[in-house]
Amino acid sequence: MQDFNILDIRNVNKTYISAGKSLQVLHNINFFVKKGSSLAITGASGSGKTTLLGLCAGLDKATEGNVILNGIDLKGLTEDELAAVRNQHIGFIFQNFQLMPTLTALENVMVPLELRREKNIKTIALDLLDKVGLADRSHHYPIQLSGGEQQRVSLARAFSTKPAILFADEPTGNLDGETSVKIEQLLFDLNTQAGTTLVIVTHDLELAAKTNRIIKIKNGEIISDEPTLENPTIINQTV
Repeated sequence: MQDFNILDIRNVNKTYISAGKSLQVLHNINFFVKKGSSLAITGASGSGKTTLLGLCAGLDKATEGNVILNGIDLKGLTEDELAAVRNQHIGFIFQNFQLMPTLTALENVMVPLELRREKNIKTIALDLLDKVGLADRSHHYPIQLSGGEQQRVSLARAFSTKPAILFADEPTGNLDGETSVKIEQLLFDLNTQAGTTLVIVTHDLELAAKTNRIIKIKNGEIISDEPTLENPTIINQTV
């Protein structure tokens, strides 16, 4: 369905209570994301972009408003129900990789597949490691891999369940320039091949420009929402 909005953020606010005081970090956030598109969320540290990513991915709950992911309204879901939504629909890539240190590269990629009781999980995991150029490192542990190799493992893991949407939080933040370029290329190649919607939080404006669209956050508010010049796409916005 070409115009299906896989992510629909409606009037979302997020408030934390700290030392008995209320701190609102997101203010009336509204936007849509079309299925198969790519989006970057940018902003200075403390702007609220990582908080927003967490709400979109069901890792945290909005104080007010609705987050509708792949047709599922996350409001009111229990923690177990949210975990099931994440397992069935979402992939994650983190700045610090989040690999399990006691598992090999192959075993790390297999974990989401095992949780979903998939079949032929070893074959699927090996194929993904081959796609990211790590077939010959499948039995190495994270400590035996470079930062770039660890991030490639996390990419393979994120795409193992063919997620409807992939959230990436500063995916190249801990990598050198040359490795960053390789990871970015893999990220977009796998995104295109799998038809997965991609949402990236990043400080890197060059990486953001490679997406279809950039949302800029400042002080918890959206200050701009524009298509990129290189990869224009139609923007659906609430009014």
